Amino acid sequence: MSAPAWDRARRILCVRLDNLGDVLMTTPALRALKESGNGRHLTLLTSSTGAALGAHLPMVDDVWTYDAPWVKHPDAPANPVADLDMIDRLLSARFDAAVIFTVYSQSPLPAAMMCWLAGIPLRLAHCRENPYRLLTDRVAETEPDQQVRHEVARQLALVRTIGAKTADWRMAFEPGDAARRAVQARLRAALQRFGGPRRGDAHGCGRWLVVHPGASAASRRWPAERFGDAAARLVSQFDGVAVTGGSGERALVDAVCERIGPRALPLAGTLPLGELGALIETADLLLSNNSGPAHLAAALGTPVVDLYALTNPQHTPWRVPHRVLNVDVPCRNCYRSVCEQPGHPCLRGVRVDDVVDAAHALLRGNARGARHAGARAAAASDTSLAGSAAGASNVIPFAHVITRS
Repeated sequence: MSAPAWDRARRILCVRLDNLGDVLMTTPALRALKESGNGRHLTLLTSSTGAALGAHLPMVDDVWTYDAPWVKHPDAPANPVADLDMIDRLLSARFDAAVIFTVYSQSPLPAAMMCWLAGIPLRLAHCRENPYRLLTDRVAETEPDQQVRHEVARQLALVRTIGAKTADWRMAFEPGDAARRAVQARLRAALQRFGGPRRGDAHGCGRWLVVHPGASAASRRWPAERFGDAAARLVSQFDGVAVTGGSGERALVDAVCERIGPRALPLAGTLPLGELGALIETADLLLSNNSGPAHLAAALGTPVVDLYALTNPQHTPWRVPHRVLNVDVPCRNCYRSVCEQPGHPCLRGVRVDDVVDAAHALLRGNARGARHAGARAAAASDTSLAGSAAGASNVIPFAHVITRS
């Protein structure tokens, strides 16, 4: 590793070309890069989905949007003009270094080639194959054959090889004061329509459950009717249930709200990202599939019940009280976007009773001032999956996963 050269690097390109949750799980590593050099300027190169985070990541100085042709993006350009333009833009920016963040199933080499063509002198990534000149600093890819780490731990370990460390391992997301005010006003108005809160509240917003029934991949979706039934059984403990989703998920959100009853608040396509974060921050509990809102909850300290399909074990909620629910199956850790097993057993085997029990357990332990204590205890409970990174000062072990068989 060329550590002295990295110490001198000031303008660093941080490449994370996949989705919002992936970018969020990279924020501790970005913080480590920012804190490990005076006057560092971090530019995040990310997808149009990930770029929505730009205003909410305090350690990132600017965000460039690029939907790379080697990453799944439905709206990516079908010709190479945008790719050539990006190389020109990278060249003109005169970066000192580039760190390429990928999940272990992705190759960093296409991005490394762009950075090499752009004349970026230092280039770091996990890489399975020999990169030759494309990377100046390579960390050999050992997952999943030798170890399986949480994605946050994996990226912290990557930047630690060039001397970048941080004492703060939390994921980062800052909703912003304007978003918080907008959400408070929205929730107060909803409570007025509901006939007022069931109990007093210092902020006048009441006690809220947030339900997010959607997910980008079909293999990560628990049935919508079960979300509605679980929330209907929990609604008596809250002043309201906010059901969130994208603009294309109105039918899904409305179906869930119908099962919940009159204290359901449908919010499909109505919340900018900052307001979604502020809503989750305000909530006492999030009930969600494994999707971006689950990672927002982890960044904001809100307990989460995560309906977690056994597609990838590396993306569970990080350093927050949580329950991860699935059913153990022989095809676990399939890494597929579409389930090929009849009946989708790893998720459909989770009962409404399981979700309600998990929610009750989290609510019993949810002292707002001590939310992170339970997460630290859970994360420390399973060191076997942390591999050789467990002793690193800025890496904690893979969080404990609760399954039923």
